[in-house]
Order: sequence, then C-alpha cells, then structure tokens
Amino acid sequence: MMPDLEEYKWIIPDFVWELDELIDFEKLLKALPDADDLARLLPDFDKIGDSLASLKGFLSPGSPGETAFRATDQGYDNDKQFKKVSDKEKIDQLQEELLRTQLKYQRMLERLEKENKELRKLVLQRDDKGIHQRKLKKSLIDMYSEVLDILSDYDASYNTQDHLPRVVVVGDQSAGKTSVLEMIAQARIFPRGSGEMMTRSPVKVTLSEGPHHVALFKDSSREFDLTKEEDLAALRNEIEIRMRNSVKEGCTVSTETISLSVKGPGLQRMVLVDLPGVISTVTSGMAPDTKETIFSISKAYMQNPNAIILCIQDGSVDAERSIVTDLVSQMDPQGKRTIFVLTKVDLAEKNVASPNRIQQIIEGKLFPMKALGYFAVVTGKGNSSESIESIKEYEEEFFQNSRLLKTSMLKAHQVTTKNLSLAVSDCFWKMVRESVEQQADAFKATRFNLETEWKNNYPRLRELDRNELFEKAKNEILDEVISLTQVTPKHWEEMLEKTLWERVSTHVIENIYLPAAQTANSGTFNTTVDIKLKQWTDKQLPNKAVEVAWETLQEEFSRFMTEKKGKEHDDIFDKLKQAVREETIKRHRWNERAEDSLRVIQHNALEDRSISDKQQWDAAIHFMEETLQSRLKDTESVIEDMVGPDWKKRWLYWVGRTKEQNIRNETKNELEKLIKCNEDHPAYLANDEVTTVRKNLEARGVAVDPCLIKDTWHQIYRRYFLKSALNHCNLCRRGFYYYQRHFVDSELECNDIVLFWRIQRMLAITANTLRQQLANTEVRRLEKNVKEVLEDFAEDNEKKVMLLTGKRVQLAEDLKKVREIQEKLEAFIEALHQEK
Repeated sequence: MMPDLEEYKWIIPDFVWELDELIDFEKLLKALPDADDLARLLPDFDKIGDSLASLKGFLSPGSPGETAFRATDQGYDNDKQFKKVSDKEKIDQLQEELLRTQLKYQRMLERLEKENKELRKLVLQRDDKGIHQRKLKKSLIDMYSEVLDILSDYDASYNTQDHLPRVVVVGDQSAGKTSVLEMIAQARIFPRGSGEMMTRSPVKVTLSEGPHHVALFKDSSREFDLTKEEDLAALRNEIEIRMRNSVKEGCTVSTETISLSVKGPGLQRMVLVDLPGVISTVTSGMAPDTKETIFSISKAYMQNPNAIILCIQDGSVDAERSIVTDLVSQMDPQGKRTIFVLTKVDLAEKNVASPNRIQQIIEGKLFPMKALGYFAVVTGKGNSSESIESIKEYEEEFFQNSRLLKTSMLKAHQVTTKNLSLAVSDCFWKMVRESVEQQADAFKATRFNLETEWKNNYPRLRELDRNELFEKAKNEILDEVISLTQVTPKHWEEMLEKTLWERVSTHVIENIYLPAAQTANSGTFNTTVDIKLKQWTDKQLPNKAVEVAWETLQEEFSRFMTEKKGKEHDDIFDKLKQAVREETIKRHRWNERAEDSLRVIQHNALEDRSISDKQQWDAAIHFMEETLQSRLKDTESVIEDMVGPDWKKRWLYWVGRTKEQNIRNETKNELEKLIKCNEDHPAYLANDEVTTVRKNLEARGVAVDPCLIKDTWHQIYRRYFLKSALNHCNLCRRGFYYYQRHFVDSELECNDIVLFWRIQRMLAITANTLRQQLANTEVRRLEKNVKEVLEDFAEDNEKKVMLLTGKRVQLAEDLKKVREIQEKLEAFIEALHQEK
C-alpha cells in the first residue's frame, strides 16, 4: 500500500542510505509482524464493496426489488421504511469504519516517521562526533540561502533581476501568517502581540535539517536552542529589536530583510520570507504611508515570476473582507505559483452557518484568485503560550472529528500544517530545479557586460571593490601619520614659536609692555612687568601654548593627509581621508598634565633677566624692532582708514574723503599739535584738554564729539609711542656694556629690551617643551586614534558607502557581487545535480 518513492530519493540525505552500516535491519524485519498478521488487522474490503454494491442496486429507482415492494400492503411499506433506515445506518457505520481505518494507518505512518526521525537524528549526532571521517558538505539549502543573502544586498542597476525562487508568505494582518510559519519551523520563534503589528520588516527564514533544533542569524555566531524556553524568549526579543532598529524614524515598516536560519530534525528544506501583514486602514501611531509601503513590499517580492506565494486567509472572518486575495490574483492571475491556506478552520466551522461556504473558500470559488493547491490548517486555540506539540495534537484531533473530512468536503492531504509543509517544500524544490540554471546564465551574461565596461573605462586599474579600496586608503593614511614622526625638531620648534607669538603678541604689547612703559622710572617698570607676567603665566599662557601646539599638530596632520602624491595620487580617497582627519581631531585630547609642567617651565623662563652675551642682546633688539614695526604698520593703516587718503592718493587715484574722515583729519591735526607741545604727554587726555581741542575745532567750523576726540587720540598717541620706542630701541644697540654694569653712571635705560629678551627666551623654551611632548606622546596618541577611527569605519558599511563613492567603485562592487553570485550558483547547481 506504500507509494513508489524512487523519484524522491533526492530528498533523503546520503547518510540515510548508509544506515545499514549502523543498524541491523534483518533483526528489525524479523521483529515486525508478517503479511498474514497485518492482513488480519485490515477489514475485509471486498465484503464491504459487495455490500455497498448490493445496497446501491437494491435502493436504485426502477429495480426489481422496488417493483416487488409496490405490490405489498401498507404494513409491508412500513417494514420497508424501517429497512431503509437500517441500510442508511449501515452506510454511515461503514463510512465511519473506513475513516477510522484511514486514521489508524495515518497514526501508524506517523509513528514510523517519528522513529525514522529519531534514527536520522542519532546518525547526524554521531556524524557530528566524528564517527564518520568523511568531510561534511554544506547543505543544499544553506548554499541556496547564501545566494539569496548576497542578492538581497545587490543593486541590480544592469537589469539583472533576482528571479530565484523563495516562498513568500503574505496575508492580511492577524490572519495567522506567523503562526503558520512557526508550525512549519516547529518553534515559537516570532514576537507576538494582541492585534498589534508585530512583523515590521521582511524576515527570511531558511529551514534545513540538522541534529539539533537551533536558530541563528546570518550576521551572528550565537545559536539559540529552540528546545529551551529562555533561548526562545531571547530569540523573539532579538528579532523584535532588529525589526525596530531597521525601521527609520517616521516610518512604521522597513524594507530591510532580517535573515534567520532554523535547523532541526524533520524540518522540510526551503526558504520562506514572512512579510508584514496587509492592512486596510492606517491606525493611530502608524506613518501615513504605511499601507502603501506594505503593498509595495509585498508586490516587490510577489512579482518575482519564480516566487511561490503562500497566501494566508483567516477562516474565522468573512471572505469578502480579505484584501490580500485581490493583491495575489493581480500578481499571479493564473495561480501557477500560489498556494492558498485557510487558517483558524476550527473557529470557521464553529461560527459559519453553512459548512458549504468553507468548502467554497477552500476550492477558491469565493475569490477571483486561482491557486496550485488549497489547504486548511489549525494553528492553536488562540493562546500564545501553547506549545507546538499541543497545537499539533489539537489540530489532529480537530480534523479527526471535523465534518469537513467526514463529509468529504476536504481530502486528507489538504489538512494539517504537516501536509502543507510537505507540499510547499515539493513545490519550492521543483521551482528551484526549473529556474536556477536560467538565472545562472543571466548572471553569467551580466558578468560579461560588467567586465567589458571595466576594460573600456579603466583599462589600467585593478578591479578593487569598496572593502579593498578602503584597505588601500587605510595603508596610505597610516603611512601619512607615520610621516609626522619624520618632521625635524627644528621645523616643529620654528612653527610652534612663530604661531605662539602670533597668538600672545597682542596681549604682551597691549596688556604688559604699553602699561609698564607709562610708568615714571625703571623700578616701577620692572615691578609692573613682573606682576603682569606672573598673572599671565598662572592663568592664560600654558593653556594658550597647548592650544597652539594642538593646532600645529592638526595643521601638519592635515598637510600630510591632503598633500597630493603626484601621479600616484587617487582622488577617490579624498572624502575618506577628510572624514578620518575630522573624526581623529574630534577624538584627540591633549595630555591634561602638560599644562602643569609647562606652567613651571614658563614661570622659571620669565623670571630670568640675565642676558649672557652681546649676541642675545642684539637678537632681543631685533625681535623688539620687528614687533614694534609690525604694530606701527597696523596703527598707520588704522589712522589712514580714519582720516581717509592723503593729498597724493587723492590726486593720483582721484578719490576723496567723506565728511566723517574730514572731521577725523582735522581732529588728528589738532592732536598732533598737542603732542608736539608736550613730548612727555601721558597716554590719556585730560578733560580740560579734550575741551580745548573741541573749542579749537569749533572755532574753525568743525563740530566734533568728545568721544571721537578720545578715539582719535588713542591711535595718534599709539603711533607716537611706537615711533619713540623704535628710536629708543636703536639707542640701546650700544647699551649691552651699560647693561652689564646695571646702567650705573648712564642716562640710558633699556629695561624694555630685557623684557623682550625674557619673552623671546620663554617662547623658545616653550616651543622646545611642546616639541618634546609632540614627538614623545601626542603624535603616538594621534596615530592610535587614527587606527581606532579606521577600525570603526571598517566595521561601518554605511560609512564606507558614503565615503567611497563614484562610478568606478560601484562598477567594481557590482562586478564582485555578480561574480560571487555566479560562482555560488554554479556550485549549488553542481551539488544539486550530484544529489539528484
């Protein structure tokens, strides 16, 4: 009575055919009952057939028995009616006996399958422990799933579409899609909620056979033991977290696919994709485009001509309320790749007034859609804590007692998720065999086109994909960072000293030198200088010096990163280098202890007043002259802007003065007269002097504000003071001899030269200290930060996609993926032929 299974040998792995090496089947056969004993267990079908035939002939219209009955009296008619009732009861009894026999053998078959499953599990476990020394090959379904994973990331910009088969699970929200998937996977692996949308992104589930019931994600090495409730809870939580992370802000669902593999004894090998449930109305809390997004996701998967559509319909609700059936009929109008599944049949049978309506649904008469097959399943009593085993028992018990089977509305192979799983798996592998070679040829043609395009556009460049380009750029960046260690100490110190003086010169001139120069004698000058230098060193100078050193390091680092290397320079790395530089600078922090040690060094340098030789004296004079000339030049420029062009520029360039500039010019002339009258005038104008200048200007018809007079005086006096200081500086060129004698018996005083020598020496010592910190500590820490940034970028694919862009990169990426897909498809086809 068993069917011929020769055509299905490819379903069973190789090791099953080697079971005779491990199990003594002769002893097993002797222990089983013989054919005669089995025959006694069966009912006499010949007698049952004869009885049914005689009853049919006896009860058929126009038979001799009926004619004979008509000739009898009324009492005999009553007896005839009684016999008809008895015959009907006999038919019902025979039908029930036939159904019981069928269920009996169904249980026997299930028991044998269970024993087979245990034996296969035992063999797989022993194989894992190394009893078989043969090398285990990757399973067919795993090879196929890898191809689909690569295709999900592939941007088919060259009209190479993904037409490889997979089982697409679609249905209305809360129709039972997830429950059907869990029954097929034999584990409660998906998060669930009462009426809430739980499937927020496509979930690709690869089912395969294995010795242990486990699940794992494609991007993780952790295995979840599906026989343990804590692992199941952790898996459901992980899936929910991944779904929520994949959903962008302001959206409800995501197009990003979550890839999951489930292995276990007795699982049918296939790839299923669970899609978000189709909704009719957008409720509160959802994005406005949620309905359209779900439709577009469903259509994108279903429009694959080789995809098997598993259409899930809730049997407990009116068929007319279904949305998904219209969508499926649009995508597969002939029903050549659609399998229709009616869920919650137990509720449907209980609530539907007419059982024929369920039959019409199952047979597809209530819908415009057509299908390859129609199935009815029960996925539990609505309790989320039910185990898979209890649901199976309930499903089997329900269909044993269901009117749908007793009245032959459904056939035995159309019920239970087990039969559904077998049918879907058969359909899946049939579709794979029919289409996989055609897809391999399509990718082969795409590969040829891409290789031709590369040769034409980039004949002298290697085909480096994004990861390979990143590694090349990484090496270049590390080489450039190492170049920082090759900068000479002299170059560092010159840059540091120059930049530091640019930053502090204004403070030294305006807040230290000018106020001290207004004092009456040298003693007061030195006291004022010492106090202000001490305050400056304690509060501002060390911090300013560290800032300068960090900015100098940044400038040198940026110079090396942006410097073009001649013909070898590849501008494709520019964005990446800039991002690495910015992120490194953001992360780098100068050593906190540097300021404390620097403060002590600067304080000691500024306290020293001992100029040891004439060369240092002349260097200090030169430094002071350069500083004062620079300030004088700036002051002259400010005055020129205030008073406008002089007579020469007015005649040569044909420009004039504004009204305010004329007033400023008159004020300037009046103030210059005041300084000529008193060359030792202090830095500030007295109130009576301001009044005098204003009245003199008004006498000439120039109305002027006192604030304008003071503002103009500040610049005029500053110019006068800087010129006087330069003249004094020139006089001090021969003052080193007097300095050594502490200016005894001399009217010449050169305390300002000593001040600038102290500043110059402090700058040199600070630059030297900062250079040591750079070379010994900060450059190495910067290099470490660069490596950390590069490691972080290497793990962030989105960052690499954003920073390494262009046609060349995309072409190399497509070429790499197409080659990988083609090679894996060819390996899969070879393995498929070997198994067949």
